[in-house]
Amino acid sequence: MLGSKDKSGAGVGFSGSSATTLISRETEVIGDVVFSGNLDIEGLVRGNVKALPGKDALVRVVDKGRVEGQIMSPSVVINGEVHGDVYSTKHLELASKARVEGNLHYALVEMEVGAEINGNIKHHSESADAGTGPGRKAPAAPPASAPAPGKPG
Repeated sequence: MLGSKDKSGAGVGFSGSSATTLISRETEVIGDVVFSGNLDIEGLVRGNVKALPGKDALVRVVDKGRVEGQIMSPSVVINGEVHGDVYSTKHLELASKARVEGNLHYALVEMEVGAEINGNIKHHSESADAGTGPGRKAPAAPPASAPAPGKPG
């Protein structure tokens, strides 16, 4: 997995000197959370969770943690509940107690036995989709009526 194993999900992730923000078990946040570094969610967030653009960031939703909104971060580890879409431009890890009600957009995914997803799973290459997500425009697809390359229209 992404880092050292911990059954709660709290110890999984990066090692480094990035600051860590903790939303503890008895805490409920109502509104969007914008962060950099590491964000550990043990409580409840009723809003979107979004990493600052251009920053290497990690969101961990640990066992018993819950997010009711979208998650947008380069790296995401889920071992709790998410009710919303997840956008991960680098690494998405679903631990054994993960419960996701929403769509997953990822570059690289790991999923343990027992994780549940109720939604669509869509792969995006990191380089092509680094700036996409909700509210950001993805590269336009050619119009359906356009002739195939090399064929007359």
